[in-house]
Amino acid sequence: QVRLVDSGGGLVQAGDSLTLSCVASGWTFTYYAMGWFRQAPGKDREFVAGIGWSKSGDVISYSDSVKGRFTISRTQAANTMNLQMRSLKPEDTAMYYCAGRSTSGVVSMEAWRYTYWGQGTQVTVSS
Repeated sequence: QVRLVDSGGGLVQAGDSLTLSCVASGWTFTYYAMGWFRQAPGKDREFVAGIGWSKSGDVISYSDSVKGRFTISRTQAANTMNLQMRSLKPEDTAMYYCAGRSTSGVVSMEAWRYTYWGQGTQVTVSS
C-alpha cells in the first residue's frame, strides 16, 4: 500500500522560512515524478513545484509565483521529498500536498496526473 505523509507546515510571519517534507512508503519514486501542490480556501489546487526523472538527472519545475523562493529536492535513500520555502508571503497561505505520479517521470502541472497524495500540511503566513 502506497502512502505519502507530508509534514512541516505551520504558522509563520511574512519573510520567514519553512521546510515541508514528504515521506513515501510502499513505493519507490526513483523513476517517477513528484510534486507539491497547494490549495487555498475557495481556490483550485495549484502546482507549486515538481521534480522528475531523466537519464541525465532530476528535472525540476517551479510555478512562477514561487520561483526563486522555493527549492524542491528529494533523497532516494530516504524516499523523502522536501520543499524549502523562503521569503514566505501571506499569499503562500494554503494547504500543501505532496503528490507522486505512478506511470511517468515527467513533471506535470496538472493535479489529475498524479496518483498518490499526501494528507496535506497547512502553511499560514501572517503579514
